[in-house]
Amino acid sequence: MAKNKFYVVWIGHNPGVYDRWEDCQKEIKGVKGAKYKGFTDRTSAETAFKEGPDNYWGKDVAPTVDLSKAKEQPISPAIAVDAACAGNPGKMEYQGVFVDFGVQPANAYNLFKSPVFENGTNNIGEFLAIVHALALQKKNGWAYPIYSDSVNAQLWIKQKKCKTKLQPNAKNAYLFELVARAEKWLNENAIEVPVLKWKTEIWGEIPADFGRK
Repeated sequence: MAKNKFYVVWIGHNPGVYDRWEDCQKEIKGVKGAKYKGFTDRTSAETAFKEGPDNYWGKDVAPTVDLSKAKEQPISPAIAVDAACAGNPGKMEYQGVFVDFGVQPANAYNLFKSPVFENGTNNIGEFLAIVHALALQKKNGWAYPIYSDSVNAQLWIKQKKCKTKLQPNAKNAYLFELVARAEKWLNENAIEVPVLKWKTEIWGEIPADFGRK
């Protein structure tokens, strides 16, 4: 799968063509209604920049996602989160990626990845991943929807409480410290972006999936 190497910013702090995602990200940070897109070569990017966003922005969908039976498509751009756990409980980690389905082909860029925690669960990881994404957006002034495939984690976010049945112990003490900090953050901050269910049965595995199934 070809990867984007050039990024057009039509609406941002400094519109133009950039050759690094990190530079593009800085130009759209905190800009309401930012419009941007990735391209595999500079010629295409420069042409798109001159023509403007109308013929490019949100015109295509990732070919790796089967939407043939879909009545709707995932909102784009967005942040997708997921967790992986070897055992229940077991070694757990989580991550979040930025996804733009308006890019052809769609690309996912890692935003954050946790360390591996001992004696955790998948639902705890999903909960922490969502809070991590919420806090990251608030810090950077972003406003992207967040997708998770965990119904339990999304419910806990609404309740502002990680209602796990797992008990704290010496192995997972730090993990539960993070859970407490996440709950505190939820109770002190308004949730300003939608937290949505990723429809795996329609769209395939969530872009943040660890690929270990």
